[in-house]
Amino acid sequence: MTTRTLHSVHSGDGFHWVGDGFYVTQLLPGNGLQQLADPFLLMDYNPVKEYPPTTTPRGVGPHPHRGFETVTLAFEGAVQHHDSTGGGGVIYPGDAQWMTAARGILHKEYHEVEWAKRGGRFHMMQLWVNLPGKDKMSEPGYQALTAESMGKVKLEGGGTVTLYAGELDGERGPARTHTPIELWDVQLAADEVAELAVPDGHTIMVFVLDGEVATDGGTIGHERLGIFERSGDLLRLTAPATGARAIVLGGQPIEEDVTFYGPFAMNTQAEIVQAIQDFNAGTFGQLA
Repeated sequence: MTTRTLHSVHSGDGFHWVGDGFYVTQLLPGNGLQQLADPFLLMDYNPVKEYPPTTTPRGVGPHPHRGFETVTLAFEGAVQHHDSTGGGGVIYPGDAQWMTAARGILHKEYHEVEWAKRGGRFHMMQLWVNLPGKDKMSEPGYQALTAESMGKVKLEGGGTVTLYAGELDGERGPARTHTPIELWDVQLAADEVAELAVPDGHTIMVFVLDGEVATDGGTIGHERLGIFERSGDLLRLTAPATGARAIVLGGQPIEEDVTFYGPFAMNTQAEIVQAIQDFNAGTFGQLA
């Protein structure tokens, strides 16, 4: 097997609010990272933040998307989702929401009502995963992925891997994806080593939630995103004496042009104009 080499390490762009409930730093997109991160379009990370109790749940109101999927990972706290297809649900720690916007969807996300009344620690991540051009105008959908449904792998070198999507050592994550995706939560105790089989040619990135990890070519620090060279079929991560936790993001590059306009990600400017017209015409549905 050929070991992946670290290409570069990146930090967030400072912090900003999304609505009044999500305090995030953006790791993607970044300067020159779009091609390296393909098929991932965006990563917003909400580090641990304490929220006081409230009877008015914080969050972000109805807004549109077209051309990609949003994936929300819950580490602490609880988020409630509703969308214009009738999909919705609550994610708790260990759960995930996988929403396919495709041809168009409206959705809103808020701190879950009972959790908001109690307040507490909140810790989340949201990803935007691109869709190939042939799927951008397909039907929207929603997948609620529970902690109990995740694939689990115990590594020979110690540590565990929770699989949201993709395959590792014969286990699979529950997410249905339009293109091959690897989305894994890797937890290592002190000095443990993870040797993970990854598809040669796929994008591989590692975001460190806790501690830091050493790998071939360098170290990825706390709350930093490491991007790896595309060649190689083995990802090696070593935890320090304090242990570590990291999210592995991988996927087959789509290698198509991407044009952004706010919450829309299409292949051409003409498709963006059409998305705006369709949204204004109400074709994304209704959501109060």
